[in-house]
This record gives sequence, structure tokens and C-alpha cells, in this order.
Amino acid sequence: MGELLPGEALIYERSDGVVYARYRDWPEVPRWIIGGDPASVARAQGDMLHYSDWQDLCRLAKEHPTLEKLLDQLVTTYYIVKDNK
Repeated sequence: MGELLPGEALIYERSDGVVYARYRDWPEVPRWIIGGDPASVARAQGDMLHYSDWQDLCRLAKEHPTLEKLLDQLVTTYYIVKDNK
């Protein structure tokens, strides 16, 4: 969101760990994210994983061989796709 409309009242809402703001008297202006739990905000913005989730995934992969193998395949696929751009 760019600049706020001066003098307009805002309503703050919390949903699934994300804090949104919206104008009270301007329903045509969609609400926007202003903060919240970083992982929840990442999901609300369409990200698959927050960085802390990625770190947890990597830690778990060290304990579970199947997950480690799948994660290795994912990283290999990522580099293949990235290099073919």
C-alpha cells in the first residue's frame, strides 16, 4: 500500500496470525497486511515456506533419511531449473 488517505479511520483485523488494516468508510479499497507472525505473513503473501520453516525442514532431514533424500532431489531439481533459464 502506498500512502494512506489523510483523516480516514482504519480498522485493524487479525486472522490466522496476520494483522490487516482496512479503511472503515472505503470498502472498495481492499485490506492490506501490516504485520503479524512472520510465518503466517509469508503464507498470506503466497510464499510456500518462511525461512524458519525451511530451517526446520533442513534440521528434520538430518534425522530422517527419506526426507533427506527427497530434499536432496528437490535441491537438485531447483538447480537444474534455475540453470535452464
